[in-house]
Amino acid sequence: MNSYHNPVMLNECIEGLNIRPDGTYVDVTFGGGGHSRAIIKKLGKNGRLLAFDQDADAQKNLIDDDRFEFIDQNFRYLKNFARLHNALPVNGILADLGVSSYQFDQAERGFSIRFDADLDMRMNQNGSLTAKEVVNTYSEADLHRIFGIYGEIQNAKSLARTIVTARLNAPINTVADLKNAISGLIPRGKENKYLAQVFQALRIEVNQELEALKDFLIQSAEVLISGGRLVVMSYHSLEDRLVKNFIAKGKFSGEVEKDFYGNDQKPFDAVSRGAITASDEEIKNNNRARSAKLRIAVKK
Repeated sequence: MNSYHNPVMLNECIEGLNIRPDGTYVDVTFGGGGHSRAIIKKLGKNGRLLAFDQDADAQKNLIDDDRFEFIDQNFRYLKNFARLHNALPVNGILADLGVSSYQFDQAERGFSIRFDADLDMRMNQNGSLTAKEVVNTYSEADLHRIFGIYGEIQNAKSLARTIVTARLNAPINTVADLKNAISGLIPRGKENKYLAQVFQALRIEVNQELEALKDFLIQSAEVLISGGRLVVMSYHSLEDRLVKNFIAKGKFSGEVEKDFYGNDQKPFDAVSRGAITASDEEIKNNNRARSAKLRIAVKK
């Protein structure tokens, strides 16, 4: 595997899928293939695994196995491509959300605050929108919205105004340009956390991550067989909230709807009470596990 991260809570994810040897499973975030390899080991000769990833780099890690099929698409197209591959219904779906360590470590991708590079941040390198375009062309109001909602940044309004003012003098094209432009707003002693929130907000906007997650969750309920498992791991509160609400209510906000007899109208039941988190031992060995929240649900 090309320096992709060690999968977080791998055993918990695989156990959560409750794999049947002859079942059909989907890993919608293939990346380095760590989860997919663990799933394949549990499958018999009639089992199937479909794997999605929109990042071309992930294709360097493909598994040479007749039971494995790779789909180079965003997981928001889960239903269409599962149908195209005659894989409906499926027995389990796994999603490990967010950016991989490998993507962060590729300086030229512009995901990381550690390297200077063009402000890119596209997970799909064929996508048209980059972070550079967001920073240089979005209105002050739109930047305020992105930083406030997606970055949960306290001084989002000042940040948006500062960027709009700075780009009047010269375009903000690189990570260094952005850091320099906003340096006066960064709280002392919390530089890394603040910049991580700024980059998170831009990345979510560039990749339309929350919209894609909503599409995926709705479709997961449509493609899973009754009794099938949904296993989702998230790394920040915005994603986790969407997953939690959809499992609990079958929707992303508001109260669960009920039928004429007062029964909850929702496609999933939670398997675990609350989110599962990594052990202290795993966090010690893998810092990425610190913020991970795993939720497991069964299709009614």
